[in-house]
Amino acid sequence: QEHRYTQFMYNKLSYNPAYAGIRGVPTMTAMYRDQWFKLDGAPRSAQISMHAPVFSKRVGVGGVLSHHSIGLHRDVQLAASYSYNVISDDEFSLRVGVSGSLRVLSIDFSKATPLVAYDPSLDDKRINEAFANFGAGLYATFQERLYVGFSVPRIVRNNIGLNADPTVTTARESQHFYGTTGGIIPMGKSVNLMPAVLVKYVKNAPIDVDVTLNAEFNRIITTGLSYRAGGDGLGESLALLAYWQVDPRFGVG
Repeated sequence: QEHRYTQFMYNKLSYNPAYAGIRGVPTMTAMYRDQWFKLDGAPRSAQISMHAPVFSKRVGVGGVLSHHSIGLHRDVQLAASYSYNVISDDEFSLRVGVSGSLRVLSIDFSKATPLVAYDPSLDDKRINEAFANFGAGLYATFQERLYVGFSVPRIVRNNIGLNADPTVTTARESQHFYGTTGGIIPMGKSVNLMPAVLVKYVKNAPIDVDVTLNAEFNRIITTGLSYRAGGDGLGESLALLAYWQVDPRFGVG
């Protein structure tokens, strides 16, 4: 129900509203993902987020717009975040954040190919439903080298099924609980190690854990590995990461 990105360390605002404004300057991040390339109906995701401090460095605001598609299904989300630095110190900082979101889910049955003519299981039109929600989060930093966060992006369990019969169980939004931590470990004048961990818990589902270790060279090139241990067995995926800081204001990965 909530879409995951391997580069979660560059994408914190999408799952924790307390991150808004923390960098002290206006910040924008854009991501695009094309899975199962060239396969008809394959998953595609696009997302853009912006956040900045307002009035003072203790107050931050931000927004995230995302679009996900797979087959006949579309998921468009718009979220606005507000954060406040309740403890502001050189050694320790704690921000509290809240968010409000609007989600539009749609299924376009007119693009389906029926197995037989006049297939009664398929409609011939597009169905759209909109759902509002809110979330909350905490984000703490220690000496600007270690961070810890906890968040719940959607607290309300909206009914999201197409079923109109109240006597039949239908799909509902599930609360996703996120915990994250990471930091910077200097290994010399020009090399930093940057470990990061993201844990996701959803009731009645396996716990997902993303573990990433990046190495940063001269604050220009970053490369590393990411491992996701979701579900049964040895894990779900292993990923290669690369990032180039083109100049102090722009980077690409």
